[in-house]
Amino acid sequence: MKKGKKKSFVSLTGGFFLLSVLAVVHLTQGQADYTAAELVRNVWQEGRVQDIVLSLRLPRLAIGILAGGALAASGAALQTLTNNPLAAPSTLGINAGAFFFVVLSIIFFPGLLGSFPFLTALIGAAASAGLVLLLSGKKMDPVRVALTGMIVSLLFASLTGALQLLFENETNGLFLWGAGTLVQLNWSGVLFAAPVIAAAYIVILILAKPMDIFALGEDVASSLGQNVQIIKLSAWGAAIVLAAATVSVVGPIGFVGLMAPHIVRMMGVRGHLAIFVHSFLWGSVLLIGADVLGRLIQPGQEVPAGAMTALIGGPWLLYLAWRTARSMKRGDRQMGGTLKPVRMRVLVPVLLLLLAVSLVAAFSFNGSEWTLDWTSPAVWIFRVPRVLTAFIVGIMLAITGVILQGVLRNPLADAGVLGVTSMGGAGAMLLMVVYPAVPVAFLPLGAAAGAMAALGIILVTAWKNNFQPMLVALMGIAISAFGSAATQVLIVKAELAVASALVWLSGSTYAKSWEDVQFAVLLFILFLFPAVYITRSLDTLTFGDEVASGLGLNVRKVRVGALIVGVAISTAAVALVGTIGFIGLVAPHIARRLVGFRHLPLMVSSGLLGGLLLVLADFIGRTVIAPQDIPSGLVVALIGTPYLLYLLRKMK
Repeated sequence: MKKGKKKSFVSLTGGFFLLSVLAVVHLTQGQADYTAAELVRNVWQEGRVQDIVLSLRLPRLAIGILAGGALAASGAALQTLTNNPLAAPSTLGINAGAFFFVVLSIIFFPGLLGSFPFLTALIGAAASAGLVLLLSGKKMDPVRVALTGMIVSLLFASLTGALQLLFENETNGLFLWGAGTLVQLNWSGVLFAAPVIAAAYIVILILAKPMDIFALGEDVASSLGQNVQIIKLSAWGAAIVLAAATVSVVGPIGFVGLMAPHIVRMMGVRGHLAIFVHSFLWGSVLLIGADVLGRLIQPGQEVPAGAMTALIGGPWLLYLAWRTARSMKRGDRQMGGTLKPVRMRVLVPVLLLLLAVSLVAAFSFNGSEWTLDWTSPAVWIFRVPRVLTAFIVGIMLAITGVILQGVLRNPLADAGVLGVTSMGGAGAMLLMVVYPAVPVAFLPLGAAAGAMAALGIILVTAWKNNFQPMLVALMGIAISAFGSAATQVLIVKAELAVASALVWLSGSTYAKSWEDVQFAVLLFILFLFPAVYITRSLDTLTFGDEVASGLGLNVRKVRVGALIVGVAISTAAVALVGTIGFIGLVAPHIARRLVGFRHLPLMVSSGLLGGLLLVLADFIGRTVIAPQDIPSGLVVALIGTPYLLYLLRKMK
């Protein structure tokens, strides 16, 4: 008992000391320059320093402490409720849902947002949490919950991105806030959030003792006379309110709710009352520390605190994913398809006919009217290269999905899930920041470097576990979050226009030339042969590691080789059109239902479907709000995410 009290004392004193030091540093940062000594000496008397501190910097510090503590307490409660060490407001999609509803209300109900900002965020947070619970099933398997939360987050992020592009004037200025920022111009945000957070936090503290018993299992808690449903409903409600309150004031900030409870538990703190108290303190430390670090990286310019917490939290999630997947039972998932596959000689002509119709329609629309004049230079200079690039990239993304799903025996695997796409985008952005004068033609080098970094992390962390499928999938989620956060920070540092940044993050086939077509064809031919070559090995791997090894297949060698091929193809796609996801998820699923599990026909049919899907997405993006464009990546996400949610609901 004395040992536990000692650990608790160390946690509290250490947390308060760090928070105090960070608070002093935080109050000295900004465009108005003064030292810590000047702050301590002059803050007590009227003048320049006192005015700056009281009107701008102290509200920012206060909201950081409140938001960090609220997210941490919410994360601690969610981890117990779901029995999932990866649970947090960000990983369960709660933040993304709240932010989407805030953006929605800004556009369509601006008066409502001004009067009830918390209500709109709360509705979004509750909707996303309910969706995750509905799709995760009663057992709340940690991996399933993590993947479901990621897909729900992608759904709301895609919807938000589409709204920001369609209503650029109404949402102008939301890019920074959408990445999570503590900027406060007065005390209104603090005065609004403080009572809401305090009330929800008190509920969490009251539930601490019942949750100690609940953590032993619902059956045990019920047998001891607890009303499990009331406890669960109250805890879920309080956790959602804490997350919604922070989003309504500072935007969606991730990873604080994931990291803080784990830090507290690693210090040896036990019992939910102590965990909730200590988590609040360390959540504040993490968020204030991230804000301090962001302003040290880019003095005089705002780097989103949410992006900084993701940069810090990405490696932490990587560690947690590794530990979670290692504790799971190793299973061999069989990736079967339909029992009555469609003959390829029937399917391929049908797909080619649909593709031909789609291509003619895409060539015929010039942005304002339907005309197809094959002698017009505009058709050959603008439309044909764009559509052909979309077709080739769609094939490449679909082939990547087939390879990665076969390697990992995971129907939710693709380059986006493994973090290859986001790290490729981050690599290209880094090249633009370090060498701003570099020609666009060299961006593939940066994308390749980022994608290779993602592959290297996966290889190093998963090698000893023989590339356990669930381990690699969870690693990918962490890498993807880190890559997306790095891209946001680099966009702010490069001072790119918000619209162009959103287009890059969403993926676009806009303004492609014949040089892009030639480059795409060259890369496609280069990677087609190794992709086809590994299909026989993937067929063998489908039946599980033990059977494949018994048939003489070097499982580890095949996995490494296939991962390299899949990453190389997806890197080429990112270099051509930016970060487009979902094609590699949706196309193989549709094809598998048509042709079965054999990988060569699966690859052929998936490639044609992927090309068809991206051509259609590009066409829809050009026609919906013509003459403006919606990035193809957003259109694909809006189409593909509901399908994935339906698929996830059906999966056992």
